[in-house]
Amino acid sequence: MKTALIISPYFPPVNAADMHRVRMSLPYFKEFGWDVEVVVVDEKYVDMIKDPLLTLSIPNDIVIHRVSALPKKVTKKIGLGSISLRSIWQYKSKVNKLLKSKKYDLVYFSTTQFPLLILGAYWKIKFNVPYVIDMQDPWHTDYYQNKPKEDRPPKYWFSYRLNKFLEPLAMKNVDGLISVSQAYLNDLENRYSNVKKIPKTVITFGASTVDFDIAKLANDNLILDNSKIKFLYVGVVGNIMRKSLTLLFLAYKHGLMTNNKLFCRIHFYFLGTSYAPNGLGKASVMPIADEIDVNNYVTEQTNRIPFYAAIKTLQHADVLMMLGSDDAKYTASKIYPYILAKKPMIGIFHPKSSAINIIKECSEGKVIPLEEINDELIHNTYLELKELAESYKFERQINWNNFKQYTAEKRAQLQCELFNNVISAI
Repeated sequence: MKTALIISPYFPPVNAADMHRVRMSLPYFKEFGWDVEVVVVDEKYVDMIKDPLLTLSIPNDIVIHRVSALPKKVTKKIGLGSISLRSIWQYKSKVNKLLKSKKYDLVYFSTTQFPLLILGAYWKIKFNVPYVIDMQDPWHTDYYQNKPKEDRPPKYWFSYRLNKFLEPLAMKNVDGLISVSQAYLNDLENRYSNVKKIPKTVITFGASTVDFDIAKLANDNLILDNSKIKFLYVGVVGNIMRKSLTLLFLAYKHGLMTNNKLFCRIHFYFLGTSYAPNGLGKASVMPIADEIDVNNYVTEQTNRIPFYAAIKTLQHADVLMMLGSDDAKYTASKIYPYILAKKPMIGIFHPKSSAINIIKECSEGKVIPLEEINDELIHNTYLELKELAESYKFERQINWNNFKQYTAEKRAQLQCELFNNVISAI
């Protein structure tokens, strides 16, 4: 049995998007020949929303090592709130001790807290242990360089330069790469010649049917009005989704004007749209609804909701919505629970997004390619909304033959195969 040390700062009960790969894979690593231990940041140093039910999905025999972090109330005074920067020295110290005391076959980084990744190169030199990086998002990217200032993330000037400096330190010695998008791997190959020679593979997030069993224990979210046809989106809405939101609301407004009796029954719900602490989130959906004058038919809740409450809420909706980016590299991890909810579904994505093929392969969901917004695209989107509103009571079927490749067990197997290739290549 080989052993991997997994670096995942966020971990249950913390409800962070980038820990779900690890969380859902943990029950299956042993099945494929790998014993794993996880190094996480103690939850008391994390100010994100927590869902205690998440811990039910973690096998009891998994060894979990916890590190501390600098208090955010102290570091924010100098503009540093990132959990990676607050915990990097604690990670260095803790993992140094672990690597001195026990033989690990590799270190696996599965996180979007990118500054921590430079520790892989350090541990490789000091302890001769290979490391694998899971690229769930792009690290250094020029995507926002030509965007207006108001469309850029907070502290963009600093983060762009920090990422540009740190990424080479991690990538020039990396032994293996996993990515949710082939485009991310292509970018890294173009930047670093060594990346062309190492084992690498595309593994999207997986789906866990166990999560739907655990969700039965969650509290209901009672915000949905059962007298309406409830279109639901759960998750953060950033500026990169502005175009897809605009198309959605323009198509809906067209429906109000041409088929008012049906469309006035539709109500759009956007829940958990901000990463900010509860009560401090800034609305990102309502300003667009206001511009298009459909705000009376839209509800936005910026506060995050617990993971399993979100899954339970999916099952109370009539139609599920997935909003993509105008970036072809974007892939939505929420596709799989949406499919497992067996609800009518509509997705708006870049025409080259991998999400489109996944939806078409596995479900009966509607897909709108996010191209230049014009009258024809608005009308076509209106027709899809109309069909969904007229047929939402019919349960959708899953193509299980195609979907099984996206299960958490299969995704864990692919990760272990990559690990094996890394070990073999050394």
